[in-house]
Amino acid sequence: MKAALLIIAVALAALGFPPASADDGFLSGVNRVNLAWRTRAEQQDILNQIAKSGVTDVRLSLARPVDRAIRALKIANRLGLSILLEVQLANKSYYPPDRQPRTAHGRTWDVHRLSDLDLDLYRSQLRQSLQEIDAAGIRLHAVEPGNEINIAPYNGDLLIHPARRVRTARGISELTNPAAFERGLDKYIEALRITREELGRTALSREAKLISAGLSDMGPGTADRLGFEHLNAAETIELLQQRGIDDIVDAYGIHIYPNRRTGPALARRIDRVLEFCRPDEAGTPCWITEWGIANVSRTCPVNDSKREPLIRQVRENFGDLSEAGRLEAVYYYDWDSHERYSIWRCGRLSPAGALAVGLEAQ
Repeated sequence: MKAALLIIAVALAALGFPPASADDGFLSGVNRVNLAWRTRAEQQDILNQIAKSGVTDVRLSLARPVDRAIRALKIANRLGLSILLEVQLANKSYYPPDRQPRTAHGRTWDVHRLSDLDLDLYRSQLRQSLQEIDAAGIRLHAVEPGNEINIAPYNGDLLIHPARRVRTARGISELTNPAAFERGLDKYIEALRITREELGRTALSREAKLISAGLSDMGPGTADRLGFEHLNAAETIELLQQRGIDDIVDAYGIHIYPNRRTGPALARRIDRVLEFCRPDEAGTPCWITEWGIANVSRTCPVNDSKREPLIRQVRENFGDLSEAGRLEAVYYYDWDSHERYSIWRCGRLSPAGALAVGLEAQ
């Protein structure tokens, strides 16, 4: 039987069909960021690549310019791709015009403070977008309001230090303005409630899963080196739990970049970052909405030999978490736009990329 299946897989591959998806027990997808900044032709080309590769699930952003972001969703939907929609809270349309972004001293993005989020503007703008998505016949699989709200580049309530290589906060009590950060979390909880309510007003996406903002796994060493204020993901989740997040979301979002760790060290790293992910009956499970292993080589044909075994082991660890009911979905970062992490290389899906999105032939 295995020999027959192998012959079929080879024949399908020769005809240009993607290999069979690996059955790991969790949903596998891929990120493609900033499509709103691309032309229609570029959006079509990129999403065609993704769909023809055999990938079925994508994480795309609702960002300015919103009309172009929705245009990308329409293309993805026509190609049969299932969409996790990240709602970018950096969108200035969600903030009062008189509130200025926090400066990043030219070292990353100037972003608004989450505590300045105008909930009425957020509701009205989100409602308009979701209704347009609904009218286009798009059924969203999941929605994720916000991204990495526990680190300074995505939350202006956290400080970007003027210089690198400084000691940054090790907990909420050491933040420059802990009260502002907590006010931002209060606003975030209400934004989650609003998102749930507005999804309920749609015809097609009322059953979409609601995922909390994917939190960064940045550690204190990296934060110190970059001069970025941050709060540990587990502490951030605890603060959100105190505000009732478990009654609102279907899963916690989390990001993990395990670098070059291998063996038990890799397993420990993943388990530590995902320590708050619990089965439904014991808490709230997780979705990893970004993960990645870097390959700095830019040669063609692509050389992914060092990345393949690392990606294979990461997915095995994910499988263990899925079997325990702690992990439901993973989305690899990134398809083609990030030089180090991209898996579309030299005009094709790289071997490690196929592994990353669960397309290894059986």
